[in-house]
Amino acid sequence: MVGTMALLPSFIRPTRMTKSARPAARPPAGDEAVLDAPDDRLSPALVAAARGEYAAAAGLLAATRSAAEWENRDRYVRRLAAFARCRPEWYEQWRAAAPDDPGVLLVGTQLAVDRVWPSPARAELLREASPLITAAARADDRDPVPWRIALDHARGSRAGHRYFEELWEAAVRRAPHHYGCHVAALRYLATSWHGSHRECFDFADRAAQDAPPDSLVQALPARAAFGYLTDGCGPEVPRARLDAAADRAIALSDRFPAADPWPAEVRNKLLYVLLRLDRWEDARTQLRLIGPYATSFPWDRFSDDPLGHFLRLREHLETAGPRPAPAGLLAAPPGSLDGRGGHACAGDH
Repeated sequence: MVGTMALLPSFIRPTRMTKSARPAARPPAGDEAVLDAPDDRLSPALVAAARGEYAAAAGLLAATRSAAEWENRDRYVRRLAAFARCRPEWYEQWRAAAPDDPGVLLVGTQLAVDRVWPSPARAELLREASPLITAAARADDRDPVPWRIALDHARGSRAGHRYFEELWEAAVRRAPHHYGCHVAALRYLATSWHGSHRECFDFADRAAQDAPPDSLVQALPARAAFGYLTDGCGPEVPRARLDAAADRAIALSDRFPAADPWPAEVRNKLLYVLLRLDRWEDARTQLRLIGPYATSFPWDRFSDDPLGHFLRLREHLETAGPRPAPAGLLAAPPGSLDGRGGHACAGDH
């Protein structure tokens, strides 16, 4: 597995995300904070879905497909599938009206994986989703999102390394710097070689070095650092490597507007890493850039109330000076990480 991952640069092709792919949203006033706020494009689709209407969601995913906005497409598919898990009526109407729509196929595939992910019988139940992934992939050969779902599916079904490598190669041929696919690969590495954090860092560093400066893949080493800092097993990773991962993510964060929901998850994750590294001023800077936009990940790893957890951390940073955050704010409950407990799901970043 690691040997094939080392060949990542051979699949790289220069691509950049346009500014228009990162729509800004007006932040709430005052000291408000919101959890997992949708951007200005997703919000109308969710509002319409709440009314039982699917046309806005279908149009949104069609637009991302037409413009090859794969990062946005992946993000919207995850959010729409999560909404359909709670409110399925609009999705069922969409599927009945347009069963071959690439968008409805993607949402249905993500939904099927998410529904069985918490089950103890996950590996067996996921096999039933395989035809759905195949159909979604065939709907548009350019689209890397079905391959990201396939990578998550392979991890959840405990697929062997050779099969995973084949999926990985197919994914990066379509989108060499797709963040979701890279996170899926990183999580597979972490699951397959529990405690082998050096291999995860090697993969993440190599991918980031090969990616454009504004690619979300620049945050992948910080994702590896998060895994190491919340795992508590395996050989020690040098502090310099952890700081370098944080510095790379800080440079990426600086490229985005402040108080923007689009990079919020990257910034929330980076905030945790900086706190664990006792980099208080850098953490406060990220807190200002986050603004009101808290995200479930990573705070749902530490609490069943991720927004409340974020608010407690924010209050500590704003009032406690250089004092370390209380241990309970930065420590995960046993069994809560990487799908080993109740908080994790297939699409966690």
